[in-house]
Amino acid sequence: MRIAMIGGGYVGLVSGACFAEFGIHVSVVETNPARLSALREGRIPIYEPGLDSLVASNSQAGRLTFGDDIAQAVAGAEAVFIAVGTPPRNGDGAADLQYVHAAARQIAQAITGYTVIVTKSTVPVGTSRRIAEIIRTTRPEVDFDVASNPEFLREGSAIGDFMRPERVIIGLDQKQPERASRAEAVLRQVYRPLSSTDATLLFTGLETAELTKYASNSFLAMKISFINEMADLCEKLGADVHQLAKGMGLDSRIGREFLQPGPGYGGSCFPKDTLALSRIAQEAQSASRLVETTVQVNEARKAGMAGRIAAACGGSVAGKTVGVLGLTFKPETDDMRESASIPILHRLAEAGAQIKAFDPVGMDAAKPLLPEGVEYCTDALSVADGADVLVVLTEWNIFRALAPEALVARMRHGVVVDLRNIFDPAAMRAAGLQYQSVGRP
Repeated sequence: MRIAMIGGGYVGLVSGACFAEFGIHVSVVETNPARLSALREGRIPIYEPGLDSLVASNSQAGRLTFGDDIAQAVAGAEAVFIAVGTPPRNGDGAADLQYVHAAARQIAQAITGYTVIVTKSTVPVGTSRRIAEIIRTTRPEVDFDVASNPEFLREGSAIGDFMRPERVIIGLDQKQPERASRAEAVLRQVYRPLSSTDATLLFTGLETAELTKYASNSFLAMKISFINEMADLCEKLGADVHQLAKGMGLDSRIGREFLQPGPGYGGSCFPKDTLALSRIAQEAQSASRLVETTVQVNEARKAGMAGRIAAACGGSVAGKTVGVLGLTFKPETDDMRESASIPILHRLAEAGAQIKAFDPVGMDAAKPLLPEGVEYCTDALSVADGADVLVVLTEWNIFRALAPEALVARMRHGVVVDLRNIFDPAAMRAAGLQYQSVGRP
């Protein structure tokens, strides 16, 4: 079986490599010359554990190829996946579909036989039908169907999520049952290797599949904003947010995931998708107030973290050295998109702080986004040297192993603001540190 993957970014590259591991011949189309050159040379332009070896093994086996010629990749392919970017549109937060529409026009010109065209990108409701219109307008004679197959990959564990998913959502044009059945047969063949797992293949209508991705991410973002508000309440009332979250999570209707307090959610999905869903709902004249409030709570959360750090320093960080552990929006990724570190460090720098920082993999991506003058350290302990306050922004596991005594010995003033709650409060205070965390007494 042959498929084409239009887009060699995070979603396209991970999906393409995993499909190749299924035994499918995958042609990945990437038009960015630098990214394409890196992929052809075996260099992975993103950080995702295990992706380098997966790409290498399938490239060597001839199942995974990279190029910039859409016509060559699409010709003879039974399914073509669109995995290009859909960034927020300036001004209103709606998804920018220019790359999706451009890909549809190019695919239409390249189709040589019956093809299922699948949107893997996160797109607003109605996009798959718009793709069908573009293709029919471009080449009325071609034989094709469209489908929506949203991805649910978590950065840092994307390969496991793809190979052992909880569910695979596939939207088809159920208004045309015969055509939907034909497209379903192709996509069942694409995902046939998952038949030996517990994964559920759920076939829905096009609009339902498109909306499911936005609804899922917005609901998870809402859980994060909720537990962050509960953390603030715990601090006021002397309760412990971790015990609270455990008590909530033991209820199977709620679940334990995404109930970890912190400085606010970030990344490539939650901020973009919550904004986009809010816009979709507004345009449909069915406002989603919970999603809108989730966005507002998260933005306020990030904005307030710099004030929390200043308060721990006696009210001001002017002239003080702030050591920062972690810059990426979460561990096991180099993704800086919408990371809480960006607004926090800019506010600290504007308030006169001298900033030292370390992140295991994210510093190159962080440098263009963070204030000038940030000192980037070579290891975690160097961040503590001469620091007045140490701030934990990303919960990388290597930070958990830092000994409190080592921090005391290196810091000028032993103030620690742990915004990810990775340290034991009793151990930190026993070492002589002034320790503050989130939502714990």
